[in-house]
Amino acid sequence: NYRCEQQPCISSSIRSREYPFLQCTMMLNNAKVMFQRLVAGDRAALARVITLVESRSPRWQAEGQAIITKCIKQARQNENKSFRIGLSGPPGAGKSTFVEGMGTMLADQGRGVAVLTIDPSSSVSGGSILGDKTRMTQLSRHKNAYVRPSPTSGTLGGVARNTSDSILVCEAAGFDTIFVETVGVGQSEMAVADMVDMFVLIVPPGSGDELQGIKRGIVELADIVIVNKADGNLADAARRAAFEYGSALKFIPKRYKNWNPKCIQVSSVTGKNMDRAWELMNKFQKTMIESGEFRAKRERQSTAWLWHHITDKIIENFKTHPQVAQNTAAVELQVRRGDITAAQGADMLLDAIK
Repeated sequence: NYRCEQQPCISSSIRSREYPFLQCTMMLNNAKVMFQRLVAGDRAALARVITLVESRSPRWQAEGQAIITKCIKQARQNENKSFRIGLSGPPGAGKSTFVEGMGTMLADQGRGVAVLTIDPSSSVSGGSILGDKTRMTQLSRHKNAYVRPSPTSGTLGGVARNTSDSILVCEAAGFDTIFVETVGVGQSEMAVADMVDMFVLIVPPGSGDELQGIKRGIVELADIVIVNKADGNLADAARRAAFEYGSALKFIPKRYKNWNPKCIQVSSVTGKNMDRAWELMNKFQKTMIESGEFRAKRERQSTAWLWHHITDKIIENFKTHPQVAQNTAAVELQVRRGDITAAQGADMLLDAIK
């Protein structure tokens, strides 16, 4: 086990009897080769590594984490060069159209654009049901862009379990602009805000008055509010919505010392104000870097995701514990019948492992 002990970052599962020395050595060699292909710009390697990272198989997770360790060192060298942008908004706001328009514009300028779209999972197959990649036909074919849809697999909030790791992989592959698009408004915004440098809210014209936007709580997380579809018959409605959201943002408590949330109207179809929106995003990044808040925010995010993963692992290990697995069906039956409350059932299962 000497070789394994030199890799403390790798899950302890690979040091168990399931993975003998030879298999462990092969895994580490595969991880080294895959990482070399990744940083060389091999798209097939990029797709494979993200698949390993998202896998629930302990064996593939171990190989994925071995590669992630190398990606961390690579990303640290280019920390201020990459820009992570989270996008969310109600269904029909035109998030995918905006990402394709903005992403294509940046890719044409020579930037490396990666798009991680978090799709709802099918209850039948477990795969993505929106197919955002098929809706970004122009961007997905661009030589400077990479679009990756990831199913939520039932994760609460609409964020794939290892999206933060996938961001690191894309950065190691040379992409300097990472868009993370969520399934829509809800609990996903908190999770996305904990993994990106800037959070952008995209809203359609006529989405309600400013007070309704504040009550949702979503506006409080936004660094920029973008009113999309500001063209044709919706141009006037877009101007009114931009005014309302701009007024609402004045009453939002500041999240950063040197930045006040902004509101801008764009048209993803005609390209209206798309360049101005990017200038505003660049201004935010520059302001955060100069104030020192950019690095501090990423450090806070890393700590937050540490505890997210700990919580996931605790729940996973609890469900697979022999005593819990043995009693789960009986306890669930009692809860369904109303013989005991959900809280009492939880206590019974927790007592089983004491």
